[in-house]
Amino acid sequence: MRTLPSLGAAGAAVLLTAAAGFTATAAPTPPPAPKPQITDAAVDKAVARLDRTVEDMMRRTGVPGVSVAVVHDDKVVHIKGYGLRRTGESAKVGPDTVFQIASLSKPVSSTVVAGTLTDPAEWDSRTELPGFSLKDPWVTDHVTTADLFSHRSGLPDHAGDLLEDLGYDQAYILDHLRLEPLSPFRASYAYTNFGLTAAAEAVARAQGTSWQKLSADTLFKPAGMTRTSTEFSAFVDAPDRAATHVKSPDGTWSPRFVRDPDAQAPAGGVSSTATDMARWLRLQLAGGTLDGKRIIPADTLARTHLPEIVSQPTNAIGTTSFYGLGWNVGYDSAGRLRLSHSGAFELGANTNVTMLPLEQLGIVVLTNGAPVGLPDAVALDFFDYAEHGKVSTDWLALAGSAYAKALEPPGGSTTDYAHPPAGAKPARDSAAYTGSYDNPYYGKATVTADDKGALTLALGPKPLRFPLTHYDGDTFSFVTAGENAVGRTGAIFADGTLRIEYLDAEHLGTFTRP
Repeated sequence: MRTLPSLGAAGAAVLLTAAAGFTATAAPTPPPAPKPQITDAAVDKAVARLDRTVEDMMRRTGVPGVSVAVVHDDKVVHIKGYGLRRTGESAKVGPDTVFQIASLSKPVSSTVVAGTLTDPAEWDSRTELPGFSLKDPWVTDHVTTADLFSHRSGLPDHAGDLLEDLGYDQAYILDHLRLEPLSPFRASYAYTNFGLTAAAEAVARAQGTSWQKLSADTLFKPAGMTRTSTEFSAFVDAPDRAATHVKSPDGTWSPRFVRDPDAQAPAGGVSSTATDMARWLRLQLAGGTLDGKRIIPADTLARTHLPEIVSQPTNAIGTTSFYGLGWNVGYDSAGRLRLSHSGAFELGANTNVTMLPLEQLGIVVLTNGAPVGLPDAVALDFFDYAEHGKVSTDWLALAGSAYAKALEPPGGSTTDYAHPPAGAKPARDSAAYTGSYDNPYYGKATVTADDKGALTLALGPKPLRFPLTHYDGDTFSFVTAGENAVGRTGAIFADGTLRIEYLDAEHLGTFTRP
């Protein structure tokens, strides 16, 4: 649906006043600007208890390794590693240990884009990238870098992520976003890795280079972030790196999975260290300068810190949360801007950055464990103590429960496929199900049978194979895999079609025999 361009509050007021024949009155006096409230002594006390806080939260969660940096008044006032890089080995985490930072990549990437622009208005340039379009041609013609970096393009939540799980590359995923249904453009918020990735890749192409080289030349090299990269190979090749860990049902943590995020590099593919992220924090808090050198234009960087869309009308503390350009943006009761972002790979990484620019104070927490809320809790605990001289709540319990709720798989089934119903109908002969099925979004699905009639489903470009278990009649199930796994899901055959339940949230999951 087309909408008229916004006039803004001031423009609307002028039109309404003129139409009513009234004389405009002077605008009310704005409230006084907020002032810094956290003293150097308060920061020192909060820093002094960080070791105890981190070690206690590691003990409570079992997360194997953590690295933390705190910046205040352009100085690194705390930097330290805790625990192990990999369970079962003795190597310790240090300030220079390389972690996958997951979605903490987003504010890093918005810094890169800010560094390529000469005017904040260029954030509102149309996104032009070969192979990328959206379902509505009008939206395609108007969607901008800012729209995609703030998740207000209308794309569904996490659009494209399931394609990545199946092994499709970036080009395929970006090309197939055109099939995703859209919610109202610029009026709805939905967190979308591949929308942001499309915008970043378009910026790189406009500069005549790759995203990897643009990131290095614009930010990493000038800022001295020597162990930071957007390429998975650089993480794998780093001798001092933190393996990703997941928690087993028995409570132990192990490095069972490897997460290659190259397809969504701008949104989630950065790897870095506490040392490098501290330099980036200093640059952020200094408005784009570092060690007396201008790295990123102040005005294009400042645009990233502004609210672009409401992300939560009412959050857990009763205020409104916004999303900016790669940042969660909020304001506290004193009117101070608070910027933050978390990163989470369910296959084994969790990170957080939080800043109060007015206080020139920021913290970054990197971990090598699947998300249980530890990095968010460390940051919340730190700022709570710095601001109030005490901790008001158990932040780990709060953050942990929030993650548990947020990470409940949206495509999870209401059917208990592990327990077929009493009197379940038998399956037909395996030949009724075998063969190839096509889908415009997910590509080909192939069902094969072994010499005993057991069925296997193959999905993706380098097919992932899933043994099918009979449930009832023409309904089977299989155990999903990947970052967005939902446990056991249904595979339902009917009249020459195969509907895969967890792929069908946006009604794109039906495969048809050619």
